[in-house]
Amino acid sequence: IERHPTPTLAPRGSPSPAMLSKAAFARAVGLRLAPPQQRRWQSAIVGALQSKIKALADQKAPQFAALRKEHANVPIGEVDIGMCIGGARGVKCILSETSLLDPMEGIRYRGLTLEEVNERLPKAPGGKVGLPEASLWLLLTGEIPTHAEVKALNEELHKRAAIPEHVLKLIDDLPRDMHPMTQLSMGLLALQPTSKFGAAYRSGTLKKTEYWKAVLEDALFLVAQISPLSARIFRNVFFDGKHIPSDPSLDWAGNYAQMLGVNDTEEFKEVTRLYLMLHADHEGGNVSAHTTHLVGSALSDPYYAYTAGVCGLAGPLHGLANQECLRWLRDTHTNLGGKEPTVEILTQYAKDTLAAGKVIPGFGHGVLRKTDPRYMIQRDFAKKHFPDDPLFKLANVCYEAIPPVLEATGKVKNPWPNVDALSGTCMQRYGLTQEDYYTVVFAVSRSLGCVSNLVWSRIMGLPIERPKSMTLDSLEAYVKK
Repeated sequence: IERHPTPTLAPRGSPSPAMLSKAAFARAVGLRLAPPQQRRWQSAIVGALQSKIKALADQKAPQFAALRKEHANVPIGEVDIGMCIGGARGVKCILSETSLLDPMEGIRYRGLTLEEVNERLPKAPGGKVGLPEASLWLLLTGEIPTHAEVKALNEELHKRAAIPEHVLKLIDDLPRDMHPMTQLSMGLLALQPTSKFGAAYRSGTLKKTEYWKAVLEDALFLVAQISPLSARIFRNVFFDGKHIPSDPSLDWAGNYAQMLGVNDTEEFKEVTRLYLMLHADHEGGNVSAHTTHLVGSALSDPYYAYTAGVCGLAGPLHGLANQECLRWLRDTHTNLGGKEPTVEILTQYAKDTLAAGKVIPGFGHGVLRKTDPRYMIQRDFAKKHFPDDPLFKLANVCYEAIPPVLEATGKVKNPWPNVDALSGTCMQRYGLTQEDYYTVVFAVSRSLGCVSNLVWSRIMGLPIERPKSMTLDSLEAYVKK
């Protein structure tokens, strides 16, 4: 990977009529084309992306340097024994530039609320939902991309989406009863030998200041490949290996929805775009994001790092929560025996559930202290597109009935619904009823934030992560001091 004074273009042949010409794209995003004899393999959009990331990094560099050199000893909180034995909850010890979770406002992507993100990101033709691949651009650069930039980015992702034959054979030969998340982890690891960062690092010629560019290459390839890989797993497991080809005329998320093949309506593409955009990032402390960052801090390439994150996402306390919520709603609907759900009925049902020692999934959050904005955005979508869906009507009544019951116990800091309370309901509405696959959709989405963080960890030169562990005896010694 070479540094060039101006972004340059690769000679990729004549573009199709549906694509912007290289010169037209360069004009649209304000790039200057290099003379033909100076052009390299790099596409214009990757050059533009690199330039914007570098510009933001240069802007942040003095802040980073001052914090590290002049203010390194300033405390940002205290760590107590409860935090140590309680999963490090609330310990401020991870730097993640792409997003920040506020207890009252929810997640912000580069300072923007999700409502603002959804409103401002470019949309698919005729669509109302911000494109998730546009959120990738936002997370990487701190800027809302133009329509021309998103169009070119989508074309770049389509070009990078090819999966080697040996990886396809591996996936196709796996047992159909193997969990889709296991298959996805194996598929991502099988792609690891294609890592540009890994090859460049092993060559011994990659400068530390250029790590981020090689990681960005892997990030774009991984994002491009994870959707066709995930769709192939879905069609193998649930549709006897009858695959639906990729459609390069579609956006990244719309094409993923198309390849799943459960619903060919524009509404399903829109709800898929919404899900993938809302779940793209959730700061750096959750299991999948933190695991990806931790493994990446050892300079493991993005394929290794995100595979580790996917394995964390597969856990029932993290990524499996949305399918647990859908199952609970279905069971509740069955137990009501056809009765129209009301606040009174659901209030008593919730009390009986808790009295039986059971958990009501989809309510509460480790950080949030109000209703998850992601839930509210999905709720607005559902009210517009399928207000009479039985499960949505039930979920809507739960939104009114359950929080007061949980609050009355005095044990719940946040009794309000989180994103998982409704995401499965939205999927099943359009025919994606295979609950074991839901976490794979989550993994496709979360790849956007995790790989963006890997790029920024390398551009900031963050060191290998190595917190200090304690023993019970050493904790007790602190108590006795």
